[in-house]
Amino acid sequence: MSEENNEAPPTAPPAGEVKPEQQSMNIKVTSTDGNEVFFKIKRTTRLNKLKNAYAERVGKNVAAIRFFYDGNRVNDDDTPDSLDLEEGDSIEVALEQVGGC
Repeated sequence: MSEENNEAPPTAPPAGEVKPEQQSMNIKVTSTDGNEVFFKIKRTTRLNKLKNAYAERVGKNVAAIRFFYDGNRVNDDDTPDSLDLEEGDSIEVALEQVGGC
């Protein structure tokens, strides 16, 4: 005779539940003059979208903006997950300066 398996089959999360890796997070963008702008983005959003949104909000040319996190330059294809950003982390922004002799 066969034995019955009393274990319940694994179930999928409810349809409305969001997986933790897809949740959005709040990021603060801080300029060198101390201004702070807050954004809510998904953990998988490429940060070039954040840079574009920041440039539009502050009225600057996106080509002149540079993002930094922990002293390292942020690339356009980086995501919060790839940089291990956490809720409430801050990205520093600087305007590109051209000049010299």
